[in-house]
Amino acid sequence: MTTAEAYEELRPLMFSIAYRMLGQASEAEDVVQEAFLRYHRAQADDDGSGARIDSPKAYLSSVTTRLCIDYLRSARVRREAYPGQWLPEPLMTADPLTGAAGPDPADLAEQADSLSMAFLLLLERLSPVERAVFLLHDVFSYGYDEIARIVGKNEDNCRQLAARARRHVGEHRPRFEASRSKREELAARFFSAVGGGDMDGLVSMLAEDVVVYGDSGGISPSWPRPIVGRDRVIRLLLGIADQIRQAGVSVRPAEINGQPGARVEDQEGRLINVFVLDIADGQVQTLRSVINPDKLRHLGPLADVQGLRRLLRPSG
Repeated sequence: MTTAEAYEELRPLMFSIAYRMLGQASEAEDVVQEAFLRYHRAQADDDGSGARIDSPKAYLSSVTTRLCIDYLRSARVRREAYPGQWLPEPLMTADPLTGAAGPDPADLAEQADSLSMAFLLLLERLSPVERAVFLLHDVFSYGYDEIARIVGKNEDNCRQLAARARRHVGEHRPRFEASRSKREELAARFFSAVGGGDMDGLVSMLAEDVVVYGDSGGISPSWPRPIVGRDRVIRLLLGIADQIRQAGVSVRPAEINGQPGARVEDQEGRLINVFVLDIADGQVQTLRSVINPDKLRHLGPLADVQGLRRLLRPSG
């Protein structure tokens, strides 16, 4: 299989693995590019002779996973020092308004919940190797014999790592509304209520212990700590609604990381931030906002957030 053929066939799977391993779209893309570069080099060295690769999928899976493990080991310290709350880079998986699918990884996802921010944050608690073994087996259906060769451990060790990870994930696994249509319908009403400043509507849709998380990378505006409780969250959302009206920005529903969410855009359609909802039991349980521009660049042109903030300041 030529590099071009392998790239066409296997890139979506490699990106799916890398994104779930890292929780970062840009770094996942870099890892995938490096894996295919190594595949190309392995096929043809400087004198033109080629090395036989019996299974391109096995080779690329091994390289991709090992690169991700190395990255996670070096990234752990950086994430601990991250200013404020760290959230995964959002991934557009569908647009409910147009029905258009998002990037290739979503097309491969048999379980959309494994793309959710809540699930990716849960995986952060696992060691890099545990994360790799769990994802390869439980999400991507690799056999333990394949996984053992990828991570450099024997099959029994891999089974033990997977079992330990599975127990941990099972104890803390987030709950989501089972019905996709109900999630989308509630999300549409929620963002409509936010845009219209409808406090009564928000009260009925928010869980009593709802939590808001914000990732700004330390750049203002920021919410450095979680905002907990219905009353505090409603005050926050009403403030956001007032800013939306003043700045003339729009809230556009979208599916993000397999969950209902929205893109907040300026009048020229440039992205300000994204919101993602966790919905269960007919209410919004968690609201996550990513406004860090470094985590949004892969989603399109970005708005001048600081310029918009100046519009909101009273004269003088």
